[in-house]
Parts: sequence; C-alpha cells; structure tokens
Amino acid sequence: MPLSEDEQRILRQIEQELEQDPTFAERGYRVSRRRLALAAVGAIIALFVTVIGLAVSFLLSFVGFVVVLVLASVVASEVRLIGRERLAESPVANWLASGWPRRG
Repeated sequence: MPLSEDEQRILRQIEQELEQDPTFAERGYRVSRRRLALAAVGAIIALFVTVIGLAVSFLLSFVGFVVVLVLASVVASEVRLIGRERLAESPVANWLASGWPRRG
C-alpha cells in the first residue's frame, strides 16, 4: 500500500532531521564489552551451579541450566553485534560499497 502525500512529507522531514544530526551514525548500536564479559562469566558460573546442583537438588540444577541458556543467548547476540561492527569497518566492506565494476 503506497504512502499518502502527508505520510511521504513526514517521512522526508524525519530523513532531513536525521541527516542533519552529526551523531546519528555513531549512535546506531553500541556493543558493551563489559556486558559481554559479565554475561560470559555469569554463564560459566551458572554452568558450574548446574553441574554441582545435580548433587544437591534437581530444581537447583534446572534453574542453573535456564540461567545458562539465557546468558548464552545474551553472549551470542553481543558477539553477533561485534561481528557486524567489525565487518562494517573492514576494508572489504569499503571496497564493496565503492561500487566495484561488475562483468556482464
């Protein structure tokens, strides 16, 4: 469904305001290395709680396992963001963005 003229005008205004904001590109997404480190350490501790919890209580072990899963997903998302950040800064990304000539 196409945008109405009013919606297109509003969208153009938003685009112009974002173009004028010099810090917009820098605020895209920030990777917190501290958050990544804390989540990784927490996952390792929760893994130990899971293993040791088997000797104490099944419920304690299950809770530890759920915490491991949650923290592992946090670590995976942070690593994915770091990968995107590094890929965007790579020389290959600049080369691809420059519009290299294609055959055909």
